[in-house]
Amino acid sequence: MKRLIVACVLFAGLMSCTRTSTEEEHAHAADGSHPGEEALQALSYTLYTDKSELFVEFKPLVVGEISKFAAHLTHLGEYFTPYTEGYVTVSLITGNTGIKHSADTPASPGIFRLALQPTKAGLGKLIFDIKTKDFNDQIVIDSIPIYANEKTAIAAQPKEEAGTDISYLKEQAWKVEFSNMPVVRETIYDVIKTTGQVMAAPGDEAMVIAKTAGIVKFRGTNMLAGLPVRSGQALFNVSGGDIAVDNIDAAIRTARAEQNAAKAEFYRTSELIKDKLITQAEFQQARLRYQQSQIALSNLSRSYGAGGKSAVAPTSGFIKELLVTEGQYVSAGQPLATITKNNRLMLRADVSLKDAGRMNLINQANFTIIQNKQTYSTRELNGRLLSVAKTTGDNTPYIPVHFEIDSKSGIIPGSFAQVYLQTTPINNALAIPESALIEEQGVFYVYVQTAGESFQKREVKTGASDGRNIQILSGITEGERVVDKGAYQIKLATMSGAMPAHGHEH
Repeated sequence: MKRLIVACVLFAGLMSCTRTSTEEEHAHAADGSHPGEEALQALSYTLYTDKSELFVEFKPLVVGEISKFAAHLTHLGEYFTPYTEGYVTVSLITGNTGIKHSADTPASPGIFRLALQPTKAGLGKLIFDIKTKDFNDQIVIDSIPIYANEKTAIAAQPKEEAGTDISYLKEQAWKVEFSNMPVVRETIYDVIKTTGQVMAAPGDEAMVIAKTAGIVKFRGTNMLAGLPVRSGQALFNVSGGDIAVDNIDAAIRTARAEQNAAKAEFYRTSELIKDKLITQAEFQQARLRYQQSQIALSNLSRSYGAGGKSAVAPTSGFIKELLVTEGQYVSAGQPLATITKNNRLMLRADVSLKDAGRMNLINQANFTIIQNKQTYSTRELNGRLLSVAKTTGDNTPYIPVHFEIDSKSGIIPGSFAQVYLQTTPINNALAIPESALIEEQGVFYVYVQTAGESFQKREVKTGASDGRNIQILSGITEGERVVDKGAYQIKLATMSGAMPAHGHEH
């Protein structure tokens, strides 16, 4: 056994002696250190403001040595996006002196390349100033050590520990709908979960009515549902044509003939009264007949043209529904179309009898439109509780609850909804958006951001949900940041194992 060990050692030594110079060069670490030597490990910081996320990587600061910075700047919003323009300056302040370096454009979307060469050892402060065409921002990293030499820096760095964090690069997050948020304590509500429907609010709709019987003719070639209309706009003509019954054309011709006869009689009596050839009573009777014929013809002819009696929009808004077809015969008073202002809507929730005892606690609601999966809040839509019924509706075992809300894009009258009626408040609850949850075989997980590009998959226990936020009983703590949009993309990335080319400083 001893001979075998010696032979192996000699063979290993021979092989090490016969390596080419090229192999020896590649054996050196990327930072210039040789095999067996401890190298400087990159530092990384992740900081947030209301507008920006800064994830920066750089080697420890050493006097006289150039430290390169890869500053990843993310613009915060509904979705996190990379800075594609801007002027970024990094300043290192030590005592009363400082140095700085600027970049007026990103080297690649979201990544600004910067460098500093410290001249003085001690504790410093790194300040990142961001200027864009829309706003300015500043991010500060306090108490940054500046080492006298590399040996001191290496001695001070902590030992590397093998981690279990998931790597998900900024370049990946910027390509998808991604965002994260801090876990906070807030008030959520216990809810009654039920279904419902969005309808037009009372008073928000008006009918266009036929003022007379006849044949309908559309005023315009594009008379369709959704067409915007203004108050008083003529939408239909109703003409009697050859129809004898309730014929508006014949009625107008008769009224016009009566007016012409009354007018002639009035002019004749006006001349006769001058010579007192008729009595004053006869003259007054002729004048009254003429005035009455004028009123009758005016009433029949109001909004009536050659094509028939006009039916006008009683209010401005949109045509919700056409109730007739062109050429159809209609009766006087028959609805022709529905006009909606589309300013206010009504949400009806159908509550089961088993929840009747909690209905007096209802004041607001969240609801998800089933067709588009969007979630809304009656509070955000200036909603108010209209009524809570005391009995079930006709032919239904449910008790209706009605809210009035503002109209908003995506909420269409007639849409069905999943409704979460808020009842008892749960104060100081640790809550996150439901969109942050990943379910696997009935177990819920979230992704917690531990560093700029590092995440942990955590199992969580959930409590009450109000349809938008859900109470977390265990698994995460206040202040940690969870991924609320894009969690499934992280899961898919870890399953594929594919990573894009990385341009960071290490």
